[in-house]
Amino acid sequence: MSWATHPSAKVEARKSPNRTAGKARKSAPRIDREGLEQKVLIRWLYAQQQNGMQVGQLLGGVVYHVPNGGKRNKKTAADLKMQGVRAGVSDLVVATARGGHHGLYIEFKAAPPHDAALAKSQREWLEKMEGNGYLAVLARGVDEAKAVLVAYASWPETVVAGEPEVMPHGSEWRKAMA
Repeated sequence: MSWATHPSAKVEARKSPNRTAGKARKSAPRIDREGLEQKVLIRWLYAQQQNGMQVGQLLGGVVYHVPNGGKRNKKTAADLKMQGVRAGVSDLVVATARGGHHGLYIEFKAAPPHDAALAKSQREWLEKMEGNGYLAVLARGVDEAKAVLVAYASWPETVVAGEPEVMPHGSEWRKAMA
């Protein structure tokens, strides 16, 4: 009697329903650790806002995520690219000027050992934003991102010297409010 026809072989086959002859085993679903950690960070920021903490009061309503990543089909990816999606754009933007900066860009990575390498396009984006007067940081994990946000919120508001220019175009939203 060969091993394949032995009664214990049939028992083994029943124990492993995902494994059939000639078929590869399915890999475990990929865990988006970065996304999970970023959700924790945003929940923390909302809680800071609800509890009246300085970081929440100053930044809670002006932090947003740029959904640049993710798997998409080719048509959707092409459409988004034509709409302005750019590789390397940071994950989080803080749209308030503090500490002499115009705002803050955070490239968020999961905490080590689950962190990913900084892509060339991400490094280039951070450098470009710094060159344009923004604070640009790489935060690895929730704790480092929290520290960045707390420090940024503690800085004084950036003061604009002189009167800002008035844009004569694209201001219909103001008229609609009147």
